[in-house]
Parts: sequence; C-alpha cells; structure tokens
Amino acid sequence: MKSTIHDPSFCEQAKQNKKSNNLSLSKKFILTLVVVLISSPFFAQAAFDKFDGQDGVTSIVVNKKMFDLMSKVKVDTSDKETQQYLNLIKKLDNLKVFTTKSTRVEGEMKVAADKYIKSAGLEELMRVNDSGKNIKILVKSGAKDSQIRELLMFIEGAKNDDTVLMSLTGDFDLSEISILTDKMRIPGGDDLKKATKGKK
Repeated sequence: MKSTIHDPSFCEQAKQNKKSNNLSLSKKFILTLVVVLISSPFFAQAAFDKFDGQDGVTSIVVNKKMFDLMSKVKVDTSDKETQQYLNLIKKLDNLKVFTTKSTRVEGEMKVAADKYIKSAGLEELMRVNDSGKNIKILVKSGAKDSQIRELLMFIEGAKNDDTVLMSLTGDFDLSEISILTDKMRIPGGDDLKKATKGKK
C-alpha cells in the first residue's frame, strides 16, 4: 500500500499562489471600478473646474446636496409648476455654469469643451446659429431616448454677449429643461429653452 507524504512547503506554496490570485482579481476589480467612476458624469465635470473662481468668469455651481435641500422646501401643492420644479431637482446631481466676456477665456472654454465632448462620448443634440451666437447642445442619453444623464451646452457669444459653458448631470427628461431654466434663471437658459422646445 502506497503512503502519501504531504510536503508542508508545497502546501504553503499553494496557499500563497491562491492568495496571490485573489489579490490579483481584487486589483483588477478595483481598477475596473475606478475607471467606471472616473468616466461617470459626476467625476467628468472636473474637466471644467479650472474655470471656477477664474478672473473674468462668473460661476454657478450646485451639487447634489444642495439640490436635495432645495427639493425639501415646502410649497403650495396647488402650484403645479413649482411642484414640477421640485420633482425635477430631486433627479439632478450637479449643475455647473460658467460665463465670460473675455475672448481669452472663451478660447479656453472652447478647447475644454471640445476635448471633453470627444472623451465623454456625448451626442450632438443640435447646433444653432442665432444672431451671431453659436449654440451647441450635446447629451448623454439614459435608458429611454428622452431620458438624459448629462447635458452640455456651449454658447459662443456674439459681440457684447456672454459666452456660456453649462454642464448638467442627473437622470431627467429633456422636456423638463424649460422648468429649470425658468425657475433658476440660468445664464443661457433662454437659448437652451428655445433650442430644446418641442424636442422629445
């Protein structure tokens, strides 16, 4: 009858190999998770953070926490428009709007927007040339065609008009945009409202 001899060093090596494989799988998982997070709209908005506080730039930045607080404001339930607005801001994650009259900053905004559009995989919703203003609106769609996960608007201002760069993320419907622009008086909001009117 053959006897089996257990080599302690062999067993230890097998344990080390198994541990190494598990660590390797964990690293791959973490790396994949980091890539997904970095590519998400929440992190992607950092591409425009350099304009916040820059000379010659007016900024509006609203984060998820602020939207949550705003949505809890008590209003008259009979005011349907305000109720729609509160329902909308519950769906929003981040809003960043930067405006400038500086031709230098306008050029920087254009470069930053073009670079981000290419890397983020945004689809052009429309392009409008109105009274010397060039308006570009791009989106990242959600589960449905009318559902938006991210909206980017860039307006190259005509003479004496502001240039506007706006980034909005969340999970909202395109038809709800007019409510947001009316209530928050976002720079460039009238252009966005006109441009998206009738879009579904």
